[in-house]
Amino acid sequence: MRNPAAESTVQKNQFISLDITGMTAEGNGVGHFCGLAVFVPQTAIGDSLTVRIVKVLRSHAFGIIEEIRNPSPDRILPDCPHFRKCGGCVFRHITYEAECRIKTQIVTDAFSRIGHLTPKKVLPIFGAEQLNGCRNKAQYPCGLLNGELRFGLYAPRSHRLVPVTNCLLQPAQFADILQQCETILRADAKTVPPYDEQTGKGVLRHLYLRRGYHSGEIMVCFVTARDHSGIRNALTAAGNALMQRFPDIRSVMLNVNPKQTNVILGSRTVCLCGRDTISDTLCGIPVSLSPQSFYQVNTAQAERLFAEAKRLAAPQKSELLLDLYCGAGAIGLSMADAAGQVIGVEVVPQAIADAKQNAQRAGIGNAEFYAGDAGEIAAKFAGEGIRPDIIVLDPPRKGCDTVTLDACLQMSPSRIVMISCNPATAARDTAYLHERGYSVDVLRPADFFPRTGHVECVVLMSRNES
Repeated sequence: MRNPAAESTVQKNQFISLDITGMTAEGNGVGHFCGLAVFVPQTAIGDSLTVRIVKVLRSHAFGIIEEIRNPSPDRILPDCPHFRKCGGCVFRHITYEAECRIKTQIVTDAFSRIGHLTPKKVLPIFGAEQLNGCRNKAQYPCGLLNGELRFGLYAPRSHRLVPVTNCLLQPAQFADILQQCETILRADAKTVPPYDEQTGKGVLRHLYLRRGYHSGEIMVCFVTARDHSGIRNALTAAGNALMQRFPDIRSVMLNVNPKQTNVILGSRTVCLCGRDTISDTLCGIPVSLSPQSFYQVNTAQAERLFAEAKRLAAPQKSELLLDLYCGAGAIGLSMADAAGQVIGVEVVPQAIADAKQNAQRAGIGNAEFYAGDAGEIAAKFAGEGIRPDIIVLDPPRKGCDTVTLDACLQMSPSRIVMISCNPATAARDTAYLHERGYSVDVLRPADFFPRTGHVECVVLMSRNES
């Protein structure tokens, strides 16, 4: 809705006094001036500021800090030199306790404002026990800076490369591997030049690193726009040099993505050196990881959240558990010892192949997996009269479609547990189920990505018997 009074009062480049009273999921502080919401990055709740307005829209405005007149007690000095340049972290300027309060508010606000829901119980957030070095995967774009090949991260809301090789969120070894890769590849820059998104010229698009949290094994994957023998020979030589220098590197892969797209990986992958997978364990389940394998990025937090999901689901030996959007099967397999039978469904065939292998390695015989769209297979199960006692939903950020939700309702499980990386779609989908006969018993936020704006949650729903 238009706010003509505010539009006439607030002008671009105007200096205003602003108190920050809230925070968005993107990490922008929020204050109000003349009835208009003003969003300011890198602020903290409780800040009193002088702000310069940089953009005025009908319902809100954006500003930048000119002066911190009275800082919030939540403020701390950022511990990363790249904090104000790259687009990764948004909360390194406040205490972690304050970040957890904000993320809890983001989740509960989504359920109250979007879902119009009041869960019976909201449990404290699962805060991360490890703030730095907690991620097991990183994808670094490659580019030319000052005429030299560099890896880094993108600046906020852009594809402008910031030469970050020592990201605090990544394992310390990643920085050493990146720097060594730059040195090796610069020596053969004519064969493997950086890819240019604008012209479509060049070769090397990304360097993709994975590390087993428990095993310590590392995979290096070069993502290129094209493939020929010269490129393979150069990258194989680079891979061999890396494996000699870093004994934890067990796999060097080449992924080819010729499409002009923001999607990082292409459909074709070959092994250049070592094995074509690395190994790890998740919730005690052996897993084998290829470049395309879905795997929770923060292993330690995933294990804690999956254990909580198992506690909430409370599977029994007489019960059937249906795991939709199962990925490589980690959630369902982690509950298989307590359930009678586990069925997993995932649209990515490679993930289902991984799930079957993971079950076999773990010696789990009461789990089976199906490749296909979660909604279509769930609807098929419902039509066949399959009646799971528990359904676990772990959808992508866009949430569940109505076909999936309607199939869940038709199967009428006694309990539904949803794990979500997007509180907004989780609230929407939970509300859909709530309106059709399910109570919202427990909501718990979980922080998988400390210092960033992302927050996850787990929800327990039960069928109303009345």
